[in-house]
Amino acid sequence: MDLLLSPEFWTALLSIVIIDLVLAGDNALVIGMAARNLPAHQQKQAIIWGTVGAIVIRALATLAVVWLLKIPGLLLVGGLILIWIALKLLVQDNGHENMKASGTLGAAIWTIIVADTVMGLDNVIAVAGAAHGDFLLVVIGLIISVPIMVWGSTLILKLIEKYPIVIYIGSAVLAYTAANMVTSEKFLTPFFAAYPWVKWLFIVAVVVGVLLIGRMKSQQQKRLAEQS
Repeated sequence: MDLLLSPEFWTALLSIVIIDLVLAGDNALVIGMAARNLPAHQQKQAIIWGTVGAIVIRALATLAVVWLLKIPGLLLVGGLILIWIALKLLVQDNGHENMKASGTLGAAIWTIIVADTVMGLDNVIAVAGAAHGDFLLVVIGLIISVPIMVWGSTLILKLIEKYPIVIYIGSAVLAYTAANMVTSEKFLTPFFAAYPWVKWLFIVAVVVGVLLIGRMKSQQQKRLAEQS
C-alpha cells in the first residue's frame, strides 16, 4: 500500500503509460496490416493469437531486461540506447509500406509475433528503464500495452497526426527516462549524489538536446523530401 501511495510509483507509471502510447500504438498498426488479407472470420483469430504470442515474448523480454539492467554498467548502456530511441522516434520513417500481408492464419500469426518482437525492443527497454526494477510496474505496463496494441492503433496514430506535439512529449519522456538510467548507474551514483545539481543539469541537457536535434533532423528530412 505504501508503494501505491508514493509519488515515485505514480511518476514511473505515468512515464510507462506515455511510452506505451507513443511506442506500442505503432505496433498495433503492424498487427492489422499482417492480417488484412485473411478472410474476415480469421482476422480476429490472427490478431488475438498473434497478440498473445507477442505479449508473452514481450513480457519475458521485459523481465529479462529488468534483471539485466541490475548488472553493473548496463544501466549506462541501456540509457544510451534509449537516447538513440528517443531521437529515432522524432526522425524515423517507420516503413510500414514494406509490411506484407499474410495469406494464411498461421503465417499471419507468425508475422505478427516476429514483427512485434523486433519493433517492440524499444518499448521493452523503455518500460524496463522507467520501472526501475519494480516488477509490479512492469506487469502494469504490459497490461496497459495490450489494449493499445489491439484496439488503440487507429486512435493513437490519428492523435499523433493531428497533434504532433504528442511525439515530442513521448520523446521527452524517453529522454528523461534514459538520463535517469545513466545517473542511476552504480559507479556513477556517488558522483551525482555529491553534486545533485550536475545530475539535474545532465537530465535537462539530454532532454533538451534530444528534442532540438530531433527537430532539426526531422526538418532536414522534410526539406530533402520536398527537393526530391
